[in-house]
Amino acid sequence: MADTLKDLIASEPERLATGFGFVEGPLWHPDGYWLFVDIPREQVNRLLPDDSVETVREESGGANGLTFDLERRLIMCEGGRIFSDPPGGEYRRLTRLEADGSIKVLAETFEGGRLNRPNDVVCHSNGSLYFTDPNLRLEPEQREQASANIMRLSTSGELSVAANDMDYPNGLAFSVDERTMYAANTRPEPYLAAYDVAADGSLSNHRVFASMAGEGDGVPDGLKVDLEGRIYCTGVNGCWVFAPDGGQLGMIELPEIPANVGWGGEDYRTLLFTARTSLYSVRMNVAGVVPPGAR
Repeated sequence: MADTLKDLIASEPERLATGFGFVEGPLWHPDGYWLFVDIPREQVNRLLPDDSVETVREESGGANGLTFDLERRLIMCEGGRIFSDPPGGEYRRLTRLEADGSIKVLAETFEGGRLNRPNDVVCHSNGSLYFTDPNLRLEPEQREQASANIMRLSTSGELSVAANDMDYPNGLAFSVDERTMYAANTRPEPYLAAYDVAADGSLSNHRVFASMAGEGDGVPDGLKVDLEGRIYCTGVNGCWVFAPDGGQLGMIELPEIPANVGWGGEDYRTLLFTARTSLYSVRMNVAGVVPPGAR
């Protein structure tokens, strides 16, 4: 295992594309391109090997976090039109892109109320989907859930609250063995949380894995894990990198403040950062965890 962050980084940040509204949701497709979203423009895009950009979906409902299910179908957190007045719009749901281009709604309500604003999503190797559903960016009168939640959608379609003890759950990632789930708490207290993942999919033993408080721009948001168990979480002034025991190894700094990060490339040793208006890549000397649906 590399001893320092310097030992991990193989290249300086390279800007691949720019001129977007606000980019999020980086996801590597095994066919050799990146998927990402432009939230205010309501687009799901792909970045091709020649760094050109194509739009996969328009009117995306403010799509944010992306992942694949076990059949490699694209799963999207539609958080609503953030920049509308009032924010939210008619979306606020978890959806799937079908082979024919149609959109299937997987989750939109829970116990009779609309979801808050689905933000980020991960797939467990058993096929269940976990997504964050924060509520602090909704006006009180728009909130139809009693709390901000981490939701679980089973393979049978059963939706449940996996955890409701964070103020603003945002990015999610499993540990290499999937026995731990990490979750970024964006505000008011910025920190990285950890949960134990039980065999039945339930989450327990919420704890602060690492504080992410600091002076500057940015908040805890997207996160990923490498094959040696390190956690990479975007936050104040850059991407914070933590050892498996929670000690901070340092920070990957970029020309713009990153909101999210994803592993990809044929060898899964490239980090793609969605940073406000641009996409940046950084080559690493260690590979990241491949999502179950991309294996």
